[in-house]
Amino acid sequence: MHAVWKMPEEDTDYSVRWGMIKSRFSRQLSAATASSAIRQHRREAGIWQRRFWEHRIRDEHDLQTHFDYIHFNPVKHGHCQRVADWPYSTFHRWARQGHYARDWGIGELRFDGSFGE
Repeated sequence: MHAVWKMPEEDTDYSVRWGMIKSRFSRQLSAATASSAIRQHRREAGIWQRRFWEHRIRDEHDLQTHFDYIHFNPVKHGHCQRVADWPYSTFHRWARQGHYARDWGIGELRFDGSFGE
């Protein structure tokens, strides 16, 4: 899961925030989502990675680059052919608001590799 957050001025504890999200989500998973013995020992639900990558947005260009990366990610990983085909994306809202063309991401996009993968 990728997210762009605006943290409250007095709060920079990303770990606590992610922990709360993961915990609440994981409690909703059914028993059918069994995980490995190692993950059970570590008390991890099978859907989550242990780590996360956080980055403070520097400027408008940096923000746009990160939104582009997030929106293109399902295509990059083969979950869909076009950005607009991924139903779970905020891309649809951003396109309705005019921030993206509905056919954005068709063709080759390049990212400089400075993201947290």
